Amino acid sequence: MRISHQNIYRILDANINRTREGLRVVEEIIRFIFDNTTYSQRVKELRDGIKKIINEYLDIEAIKLARDTTGDVGRNTYTQSESQREEIKDLFIINMQRIEEALRVLEEFSKIVSSEAGESFKNLRYEAYILEKDILENLVDR
Repeated sequence: MRISHQNIYRILDANINRTREGLRVVEEIIRFIFDNTTYSQRVKELRDGIKKIINEYLDIEAIKLARDTTGDVGRNTYTQSESQREEIKDLFIINMQRIEEALRVLEEFSKIVSSEAGESFKNLRYEAYILEKDILENLVDR
């Protein structure tokens, strides 16, 4: 099955947004709850890495133009687990998983339009895994 670039761009758009949003939540936890400059900077570097990949390898205007928020069949899906957060650790882990999953989607689908972008997103995904472990070990679980 041949999929249009329009569909690919919609997937890229949703996952770029998903990654950035998750990183923002994580950054707020690190910055305002744990008051940690080092990890806050590392999260910001991940966000900057996404911006760099987009600027170097992807057509962000075409991606944004492909956005169809009103036509998105998943827009109104809200599960029970999404409405509950017990503690900051849960919020942190859920958002890190969201980031890692979105980076995997970006890695796979961006390969269709740019193999360089795919490899770069893969590298960011591994950086996110490392960052998650470091933050869990040094801030969240202490």
